[in-house]
Amino acid sequence: MECVFGLVGDGFAIVAADTSAVHSILVHKNNEDKIMVLDSHKLIAASGEPGDRVQFTEYVQKNVSLYQFRNGIPLTTAAAANFTRGELATALRKNPYSVNILMAGYDKEAGASLYYIDYIATLHKVDKGAFGYGSYFSLSTMDRHYRSDMSVEEAIELVDKCILEIRSRLVIAPPNFVIKIVDKDGAREHAWRQSVQDVTTASL
Repeated sequence: MECVFGLVGDGFAIVAADTSAVHSILVHKNNEDKIMVLDSHKLIAASGEPGDRVQFTEYVQKNVSLYQFRNGIPLTTAAAANFTRGELATALRKNPYSVNILMAGYDKEAGASLYYIDYIATLHKVDKGAFGYGSYFSLSTMDRHYRSDMSVEEAIELVDKCILEIRSRLVIAPPNFVIKIVDKDGAREHAWRQSVQDVTTASL
């Protein structure tokens, strides 16, 4: 029942993900951070099989760091997304990774951007995207309320609407979410939305 979604606003990108680590009918933990900081201005949010998700995102993170160490300049968000897509495509013909990715970043020339990369190595630059069962509700909510010129406050409000909709509609909804933002000031954690108590508070 994973939920990962994100959007691009006016000069920033924001991604949110549930924090549940589950297997079959068991919940192992409720504080799993599925959004990794690639470098100072990039985030990678992933869903999929836990082993593949952790192994592949760490592999991408270390290779992005290695490129910067060797060449003295960081990869752009587009270059990092294309590298990630290439590695998934190579693995697809050998030992596929069951992992879906939203990569968000900020570049001085291009501004904020968001890339959709799925487990069969499909790559698209998008304004908004989502993976998991929560995508049925978050995508429809974003379709209704999203604007490309949204401020950070408006985007956070939209993310909260998506979380509320997921908790209200999904049969087994994740209780906790983590939200991270990347803009000209860098990549950082914004907040956690914890427990179903928030649903009652929001309803009131």
